[in-house]
Amino acid sequence: MRTKITGTGGFLPKRVITNDDLAKTLDTSDEWINTRTGIRQRQLADYQGDESCSRMGLKAALRALAMANLAPSELDLIITATITPDFRLPTVSCLIQKELGAINVPAFDLAAACAGSLYALSIADGFIRSGTYKNILVIASEAMSSIVNWQDRNTAVLFGDGASAAVVSANSISDSGFMDIDLYADGRLKDIICIPDGGSFSPIDTDKPRRDKIIMNGRETYKFAVRAVCEAVEKIIHDNQIDLRDIKFAVPHQANLRIIEAIAHRLDLPTDRFLINLDRCANTSAVSLLLAYDEANRKHLFKPGDLILLLAIGAGFVWGAGLYRV
Repeated sequence: MRTKITGTGGFLPKRVITNDDLAKTLDTSDEWINTRTGIRQRQLADYQGDESCSRMGLKAALRALAMANLAPSELDLIITATITPDFRLPTVSCLIQKELGAINVPAFDLAAACAGSLYALSIADGFIRSGTYKNILVIASEAMSSIVNWQDRNTAVLFGDGASAAVVSANSISDSGFMDIDLYADGRLKDIICIPDGGSFSPIDTDKPRRDKIIMNGRETYKFAVRAVCEAVEKIIHDNQIDLRDIKFAVPHQANLRIIEAIAHRLDLPTDRFLINLDRCANTSAVSLLLAYDEANRKHLFKPGDLILLLAIGAGFVWGAGLYRV
């Protein structure tokens, strides 16, 4: 039994913020941002209105379901990857389930930062391979602008909002589907990317400076991301007896173009095989992997038999690699 992607969808907010727009309020420039990150613009959501985390996720989900030609009532499970939910309770998945009309379909959220969609796909793959479920909706939705310090040029330039989704279904007819997904985590590196305050350990206190926005050590993130992702790729390629030259496309988490280029160089994989959209979308956290996949899918870049490499890494640190046969 293989887990096959039968439909994908994406959504980006209407409001576009360019690097020049940010330069009006920050000590930065288009050249400074683009040289260091590869980002030229990002879309920011009306996250307290029609582009909340759940509403963006719903729009991406509907597009994925339409491509899969599947009704919400035919779903067996809904998983949403997010670190920016509408509310602490209830979950984004339950809000989306209600709007879809998928009553009594189990639904839950998953928090694995920028690796959220890969973690969610791995869980869905396990349920399908075990025979527990046949059709699962995986959603990633992030209103990253709600947790960014817009006075900090080191982080404000990096993130964007959006949503993506995939319907994955059981496939026993062909070898199309997920071959393998490896996941990793190392909590010893928790301070490199974090939001110190706002949780139960350190609630917001009006008598001290608020630290409820993203803090990141960019240099350490770069060094660890390149090494960890490359090691994950080398292992999954070895375990599945795949030659890297057989990889048709690599779909990475869209964190920073310099990270992607360094990974490509270390793996000796041509950069033109990496599907990249962060110049337009910036870092959309858990959304980015499936968003890039959906864009390529709708352009019909994937052909039957193509071998796709999925890569993701995020705060925690959490990371992983996946192999998918179209």
